[in-house]
Amino acid sequence: MTLAELKTALEGTGLPVAYREFISTVENPAPAPPFICIQFANSDDVMADNQNYKGIGNYDVELYAELKDQTTEGLVEAVLQTNRLAWRKSEYYIETEKFNQVVYEIQLIGG
Repeated sequence: MTLAELKTALEGTGLPVAYREFISTVENPAPAPPFICIQFANSDDVMADNQNYKGIGNYDVELYAELKDQTTEGLVEAVLQTNRLAWRKSEYYIETEKFNQVVYEIQLIGG
């Protein structure tokens, strides 16, 4: 799965999706939560014979909401499950924004 395919799949939840952040303008303001941001974290490539043999990108799929929302989390998890993407899940509260953040750590192989 590619990053573009992941973004399209997550858009199937009906939530706004952006890479890293939403750029807010007067004509196009940033959406209110819940929304999803995807961000590259690091690579974990398979290496052999002094070269990167297979690219593996580690990405964070970040779900932002004003309150804990297991139904919305279930939508994201269903997309990951349907696309056979294993994940690790963690949760944080961002005091300055008053947002709940759920982070799904996933890997895209060759994407």
